[in-house]
Amino acid sequence: MKTGRTDQKAEKAGQKADQPKKTEPTKAELEILQVLWTWGPSTVRFVNDKLNEQREVNYTSTLKTMQIMADKGILRRDETEMKHVYYAVEGEQKTQEHLLDRFIDSVYQGATDKLVMQLLGNKKTSKEDLARIREILDGLEKK
Repeated sequence: MKTGRTDQKAEKAGQKADQPKKTEPTKAELEILQVLWTWGPSTVRFVNDKLNEQREVNYTSTLKTMQIMADKGILRRDETEMKHVYYAVEGEQKTQEHLLDRFIDSVYQGATDKLVMQLLGNKKTSKEDLARIREILDGLEKK
């Protein structure tokens, strides 16, 4: 049984050594995922049209990115019809949680309190926002 540095690094990152490393989507891939999460399984043409509502994106760029995402396992492709339909493998919530965990670990060394303080200090926090935050904190304390 081999236990090398790779296994140790995976365990340090909170990942079992025998699990594959989770692929993190790029910014462009996240834009595509947002379309799929909002509109559901879609063709490349539909996704490209939605992306073009925000900024100009070539169809071939969208196609290639979605093919790469399918190769990475981020998307699945239904090839039963003439027009291939793509869908996200993981839900929006699960992806957001993973990306947020990675962000907190890499930027704030895992200290969520520092992140919250930074967020509250950088943005104008309304009374409604503060009330909602208090509700969340009260709910967490009751657990």
